[in-house]
Amino acid sequence: MMRYRPLGATGIQVSTYALGAMMLGALGNPDRRDGIRVIHRALDAGITFIDTADRYGDSEDVVGEALVGRRDQVVLATKFSGPVDDDINHRGASRRWIMQAVEGSLRRLQTDYIDLYQLHRPQPGTDIEETLSALTDLVRQGKVRAIGSSSMRGSEIVEAQWVSERRGFERFRTEQPNYSLLDRQIETEVLPVAQRYGMGTLIYSPLAGGTLTGRYRAGGENANFRSVRTGMRHFRDERRLAAVEELLRLSDEIGVSLTHLAMAFVTAHPAVTSAIVGARTLEQLEDTLAGSELELSDDVLDRIDAIVAPGESIGAMDMVYRGPEVGDARLRRRPVGERSAAESEIAS
Repeated sequence: MMRYRPLGATGIQVSTYALGAMMLGALGNPDRRDGIRVIHRALDAGITFIDTADRYGDSEDVVGEALVGRRDQVVLATKFSGPVDDDINHRGASRRWIMQAVEGSLRRLQTDYIDLYQLHRPQPGTDIEETLSALTDLVRQGKVRAIGSSSMRGSEIVEAQWVSERRGFERFRTEQPNYSLLDRQIETEVLPVAQRYGMGTLIYSPLAGGTLTGRYRAGGENANFRSVRTGMRHFRDERRLAAVEELLRLSDEIGVSLTHLAMAFVTAHPAVTSAIVGARTLEQLEDTLAGSELELSDDVLDRIDAIVAPGESIGAMDMVYRGPEVGDARLRRRPVGERSAAESEIAS
């Protein structure tokens, strides 16, 4: 039986498993009727939380068609800020784009309102006041019920909360971070900060991009590859694969699949609201649903801690947001002439 938890301090109750719809449509399963069957099966199984985004191809269209006549059963979440076409202004977090983007999402989702409208990635080039001001107007207009963020660092979450308090804006009620048995970095700051501000958390990639299905094994044919559909890359890392082997032994010992162990692990954290099930097919959904009641004992969680330490990350997936300070080499390197001047100054 599906379990339910409060979505932060919003007063909304949601299922501990959320259906991620990115792979329902052209990016994953182009058979629209099959995608609709996946959504209907999720609803019948008690999933009440669906997450998508405007940049996921035609995913919003599939979700909208599937929810005709069933919209009131669902807490519907979508995201904005990623590029949706080649127009340089059809992306980002400016007021101009937010007001356009929400209308497109409402139309594709065939709904009058969005329960949770999320900033897909931080936008360092846009003043957070600009973004929160526009989102506040959408809430006051009734087009959006609550707003959230995704992939924010702890400091960015705090800054946004302070801006909302200072300016009287709506505040981010949720955060959507990456979290798995292999990437536990958010335990050090993001999850504690989310708890402090009463935010719900919606976990993406709890199976580490498929690595925690047991499909990729140490000593197997695991050369780096890139999916044609998604552009996401899975790294062949000896340490990562060695951890997967240990986790497989643990899952075999306690009599559960690695997939179920991985899902139960992320939902065991007290700061986690829901984990996204990114099923592409009905079979994948059924397999994941079969472990929805699993709860891990303290002994099992202790053994997991011994394999991948709390707060540690073993080869994070390459779609994880790291910020321009890491991605742009110019922000990490003092110009050559300035390096010499600084060294001379220190020496003197």
